[in-house]
Amino acid sequence: MRAPLSWLREHVELPADVTGRALAAELIAAGLEVETVESPGADIAGPLVVGEVLAIEELTGFKKPIRHCQVDVGDANGTGEPQSIVCGAVNFSVGDRVVVILPGGVLPGGFEIGARKTYGRMSAGMICSVDELGIGEDHGGILVLPPDTPVGTDAIELLGLRDDVLDIAVTPDRGYALSIRGIAREAAIAYGVPFKDPAAVEPPPEDAPSYPASIGDPSVCDRFVLREVSGFDPDARTPVWMQVRLYRAGMRPVSLAVDITNYLMLELGQPLHAFDRNKLTGPIVVRRAEPGERLETLDHVKRTLDPDDILITDASGPISMAGTMGGLATEIDDRSTDMVVEAAHFDAMGTARMSRRHRLHSEASHRFERGVDRELPLYASYRAVRMLAELGGAKIVAGVTHAEAPVERPVVTMPAGHPDRVAGVVYGRDAVVRRLEQVGCAVSGDDVLTVTPPSWRPDLTAPNDLAEEVIRLEGYEDIPARAPRPAAGKGLTAEQRLRRRVGRALAGAGYVEALAFPFVAEKDLDGLQLPADDARRRTLRLANPMSEEEPLLRTTLLPGLLKVLALNTGRGFGDTALFEIGVVFRPRPDAPERAPRLAVDRGPTAEEVAGLEAALPDQPYRVAVVLSGDREPSGWWGGGRPALWADAVEAARTVAREVGVELAVKADQHAPWHPGRCAALYAGDTLVGHAGELHPRVTKAYGLPARSCAMELELRRLGEPATVRAPHVSSYPVAMQDVALVVDSAVPAAEVEAALRDGAGGLLEAIRLFDVYTGEQVGEGRKSLAYSLRFRAPDRTLTAEEASQARDSAVAAASERTGAALRGA
Repeated sequence: MRAPLSWLREHVELPADVTGRALAAELIAAGLEVETVESPGADIAGPLVVGEVLAIEELTGFKKPIRHCQVDVGDANGTGEPQSIVCGAVNFSVGDRVVVILPGGVLPGGFEIGARKTYGRMSAGMICSVDELGIGEDHGGILVLPPDTPVGTDAIELLGLRDDVLDIAVTPDRGYALSIRGIAREAAIAYGVPFKDPAAVEPPPEDAPSYPASIGDPSVCDRFVLREVSGFDPDARTPVWMQVRLYRAGMRPVSLAVDITNYLMLELGQPLHAFDRNKLTGPIVVRRAEPGERLETLDHVKRTLDPDDILITDASGPISMAGTMGGLATEIDDRSTDMVVEAAHFDAMGTARMSRRHRLHSEASHRFERGVDRELPLYASYRAVRMLAELGGAKIVAGVTHAEAPVERPVVTMPAGHPDRVAGVVYGRDAVVRRLEQVGCAVSGDDVLTVTPPSWRPDLTAPNDLAEEVIRLEGYEDIPARAPRPAAGKGLTAEQRLRRRVGRALAGAGYVEALAFPFVAEKDLDGLQLPADDARRRTLRLANPMSEEEPLLRTTLLPGLLKVLALNTGRGFGDTALFEIGVVFRPRPDAPERAPRLAVDRGPTAEEVAGLEAALPDQPYRVAVVLSGDREPSGWWGGGRPALWADAVEAARTVAREVGVELAVKADQHAPWHPGRCAALYAGDTLVGHAGELHPRVTKAYGLPARSCAMELELRRLGEPATVRAPHVSSYPVAMQDVALVVDSAVPAAEVEAALRDGAGGLLEAIRLFDVYTGEQVGEGRKSLAYSLRFRAPDRTLTAEEASQARDSAVAAASERTGAALRGA
């Protein structure tokens, strides 16, 4: 909501020295979100005056119309003589009153005006358009003022060219602030000055109905008001002061009738709509849409209506989407003389759903969604017809149609000391009552207050709402700041400490943490090449997603990480290693279709909590990494090394070591990994995840470099984190033994290593695969695996015989379990 300070001053007696920024500070302290304060016209400098065109000489011989004008500017030029000005606009004539800036003046944007010779004539000044004055966007013609505007008047003051405009972001619970009326009331409270309500008009008695109307569905509309005017002058122009205010408030002037409804909506917060009386057929009814109904709205879009849509209809069918946008068939045009002005109070939820359903957001729906004063339609409609009469020459038709469904005013009961307990500050009953009355509440009672909120505050429905009003008006800054007192013995859980250790370990291994959104689309799962029966395709769809393109909760971390990897690659960071630790959402097979709806006036029972937990999806923590490009960069030190599937496996081992678990690696086929380069990761007999090189179709679908790799595992499947114990370090020398074993190509190196480790016994300190060879010397379908075995005893120096015996035992175990043979034997 954009609120010009000059407009606010019309309804609140602010001190003369109050600036826009000073008022913004007070409103922010009271809880409103003032985003910016603009000062349009601050750089304007005079002389800028009203002039009368005395003579016009049409200059010929130029590609466009050029006119040499003589303009009376009174005594503003110091001589009283007519001012010679060359102008290219043709929308004014002799006798018109225009705005003239004389030499030495400065227009918005620092545009300084001087006297110069142009088109063969001397031009001393400029005749201005609204665009040049900064009060509109129409730069096609000169601003022509009413004929009774005094010549020589200062146009800066006359047109309000200098002003402060507050841009306020109105939260959904403060719909009243979407109006000058609401903001002015807040300003009056902040400064403790009188407030003049622009809705305080006295309509004539409701002696007869106006255009016939009724409410067909009271659940969507509880008040509907119609008033009529006749004999409106379609050629009547919107006054300049109204155009300036509309423009400052962010709206474009259209025509007088439309501008009046927009002006009153901004001032009062009550949306209005005007129908052409001659285009209506039969009585008006407010109801929900019927199946198959259609309406062409003012934006020239033919809309198929939903049965839940709220409509204003006549005998011909729908003529308006209530509280959102009118229909094209009954719109006001440049020949309309008889009008029916509508003001109503529509259901906020129904209007919001209709607006979102049709993706049709308007200034009217924006206000109805946040709550409009139910008592305003009678007063706003009367002000509208009165302005149409005063500014457009219309005649007000006697009578008013007032259809109403009874609505009970809400009453809130609150202990007088409730705001004190909420804020931790002693305000006292008198301060509480005073603040509630300032916002318009009717308050009675002593220790327990009975509060009736005003009609313009539909958000005040509970004691905490009232406490918030008291606290914000008394001042948030007066609430003392106290550090929270943590309970003794509390801290991070074992799972939280594990996640931190895992993150530090992966960061230490060269990975960068990425935090992706937990939302995915069906196409993301298609990109992973998941089979139709894959459990990861069973997802939860959000009822109100942030984006309709990603309405599902993720069942795997990989889609988000792969998108981040693609983004980095696309921006030139091809050598990338990322990781993420986060939850995935796996629906339970036996979960109910709907979660139970809990009561708000009491705590949930044990049965309700159990039902709620049963409806929630399983949410395990997972760890995933993705890699592309070089894992080790090249440079003056030598060549680099590309990221391989083995790096993804090593990342899993890095995670497992933080739990104290040694992973077993087995070949597997599992999407989205390459069938021949996919490893299943086991902790004992438990499958914890997969790692390897991504399938080429996956890298193509996500736009990744070829041979990108990934790993994902579930933390809880690794088991409880083991207590970290420092290893015993032996001071005795180590004995090194190397062994080269020939096995079938299909035998995994991990199986050979496990056999060697088991056969070597307790003297084996470490084992490392340092070479893999395939070729003619080992035979077709065979490979040679060379291991370095490191032996050490904790209490003595090993003899050569002991080291050789342990080596031979290891080879024997490998031969028995994997068919390995010593190379060259």
